[in-house]
Amino acid sequence: MIFAIEEINKNPAILPNHTLGYRIHNSCGMTNIIKSAIDLVSGQREIIDERNCTKADTVQAVLGHSGSAPTVAFARVIGRFHVPVLSHFATCACLSDRQQFPSFFRTIPSDLHQSRALAKLVKYFGWTWVGAISNKNDYGINGISSFIHAAQEERVCIEYYQAFEQTGPPEELNKVLETVKYSTSKVIVAFMSHREVNVLAAELFKQNITGLQWVGSDAWITDHSLTEHEGHSILVGSLGFVISRAQIPGLEEHLRRIHPSHFPGSQFLKNFWEDVFDCTLNNTTNAQRKPCSGLETLQSVESSEVRFTNNVYKSVYAVAHALHNLVMCEEGKGPFDNGSCADIAHFQPWQVLHYLQNINFTTSEGERVTFDHNGDSTARYELVNIQHVTSGTMHVATVGVFDATLPSDRQFVMNGMKIVWGSDTVPVSVCSESCPPGKRKVLQNRKPVCCYDCMLCAEGEISNITDSIDCYKCPIDYWPNTRRDTCILKETEFLSYAELMGLILTFFSLMGALLTIFIALVFFNFRETPIVRANNSELSFLLLFSLTLCFLCSLTFIGRPSEWSCMLRHTAFGITFVLCISCVLGKTLVVLMAFRATLPGSSVMKWFGPAQQRLSVLGFTLIQIIICILWLSISPPFPYRNTNHYKEKIILECALGSAVGFWAVLGYIGILAVLCFLLAFLARKLPDNFNEAKFITFSMLIFCAVWITFIPAYVSSPGKFTVAVEIFAILASSYGLLFCIFIPKCYIILLRPEQNTVEEIKCKTLF
Repeated sequence: MIFAIEEINKNPAILPNHTLGYRIHNSCGMTNIIKSAIDLVSGQREIIDERNCTKADTVQAVLGHSGSAPTVAFARVIGRFHVPVLSHFATCACLSDRQQFPSFFRTIPSDLHQSRALAKLVKYFGWTWVGAISNKNDYGINGISSFIHAAQEERVCIEYYQAFEQTGPPEELNKVLETVKYSTSKVIVAFMSHREVNVLAAELFKQNITGLQWVGSDAWITDHSLTEHEGHSILVGSLGFVISRAQIPGLEEHLRRIHPSHFPGSQFLKNFWEDVFDCTLNNTTNAQRKPCSGLETLQSVESSEVRFTNNVYKSVYAVAHALHNLVMCEEGKGPFDNGSCADIAHFQPWQVLHYLQNINFTTSEGERVTFDHNGDSTARYELVNIQHVTSGTMHVATVGVFDATLPSDRQFVMNGMKIVWGSDTVPVSVCSESCPPGKRKVLQNRKPVCCYDCMLCAEGEISNITDSIDCYKCPIDYWPNTRRDTCILKETEFLSYAELMGLILTFFSLMGALLTIFIALVFFNFRETPIVRANNSELSFLLLFSLTLCFLCSLTFIGRPSEWSCMLRHTAFGITFVLCISCVLGKTLVVLMAFRATLPGSSVMKWFGPAQQRLSVLGFTLIQIIICILWLSISPPFPYRNTNHYKEKIILECALGSAVGFWAVLGYIGILAVLCFLLAFLARKLPDNFNEAKFITFSMLIFCAVWITFIPAYVSSPGKFTVAVEIFAILASSYGLLFCIFIPKCYIILLRPEQNTVEEIKCKTLF
């Protein structure tokens, strides 16, 4: 402080023609602190030097105290007089309350920022389950309360919170020790002074309670007194935030020139001198030390880093700049009523307070100094790591920074320097292990949010982040992978030509068509033989043609469904099968009419000749064509992505459009088949070898059996098997008609030609 005042008084750019003065009071003990503060603002003491003061010894600003508790005590009193109070080390967030402390300022950040920085620190390392300890004063209680609040915002849980004082009853310390000993968290956030830390570390060391990770506040994390007590080794690896280091030009040389003779009334300087040089001054008695020679000098003493000293330096300059702005005010441009300025000879503390609130300057080292509306300065910390501690020495390293002026996601940054931990690896302090993607957190009953169980996402849901609270449903065309951490496109299923089932069905379809064509060629080649002529060759060729179409129409059911294939497959199937059954029905009617015509006086054949047979086939087929046209016009089949049957895959199928149309087509085929079966059954015992009613009866029996069993199989078969069942029914019924009606004739034509004569045909046999 003295260095800064002398530097200002020598600087003609600040307070020209004015000199700053100062008075230093003893700050030992709360009573002395408050008494000194009242003396400073009351103006009751005698004037020291009339040449430098214009009135009684009333100060314009008070610098200090370093502790939060004493500052709270006297700043509340001095604030009523509107005298500015500036602290370089009082960090309690409670001092930001302008209602209680209207004239308080500080050049050190509020503990509110430090608490948030500590919360971000523990979150950064994944320590979501921590303990908290503080001392029982405003600094500790307010600081740890701010930390707990900030930690909850970062989803960090506090397993326990304990508080004690170094001077408190032993029961308080024992309670803290018991809590730490039996807790499951491995991280302790200690918001207290170095005195409490020394006591606590020593007791933990005695009881062999080790393996803990300490996270400390700026009040103790770099305090060298920690090296003087037992148990300092357990503090190795501790992390904490301190204000940034600074270099003040000329300060080191100024301090090295200090001698006790310059301040004969300073007990602090006497004790410091004796400790550094291990000697006694003239007015002290210590038999264990030799008398000081007077030749001792601080020039050879190793200096330590400047952190909090810079805050004192900035406090002095803040007051100087406020007074400078006050005395340099131009009348008419002032901040008070009607643009007035303060009376330099008799200005008031509240006027200095106004200028101090609005100061904005930059130090010689480029650091900007300003205060917000609560009197707080900007917050920028260095994260330090205690890397080595021995008796009397401590080595700390800066491993990161926290800058509250930056956006929230960029405030805390590590610099990449290696961190020394108390154990071999980064400590782990969690209530429950993280839930991997694919699982979600389920809170345990009556436990904090950090204690949970990990449950696998439900079917159809995923979580793609660690520690997910909820699982999310995949879109309708997607399904979770086996780990349930990603939605993948659902497998599409349809009966394909590339798969084995599709290949087999295609083979039998083509084989049936080729076999039918072969039989047609055989019949065409032997069309003049009795067995072909006797079995109504015209209807036989038409039946073979329709059977070929039946075999080929099954191919439309294989492959990816499209609009044209969906409309074609059912209509082609319905029309070709009706054409086929109509031909069989015509052949059955020919058999019946032929034997009716042999009766005396019968003229029935003239009513069912070739023309009538063609018209009957055409008429039956035309009815099915009309049904299909109505179906396609009203509600045709269409491609459909069925996601209801299987959750994990999509079935590509042809929706019926109108179920009535589909079952009308099948129903009409069934009516014709039943009618044909009944007529063939009636004609089964008619004589002569050319009577094929038995074969028609058997083929219709197979046809009806296949399609009756088709209905339940079709309804119950899943996915592509539905299509396979329908193709199987088409092929089975087609092969049944082909084998039952034409294979016996081909057998006679090709293998028993001797039976293919008029005499054999006319030979009467009993069936």
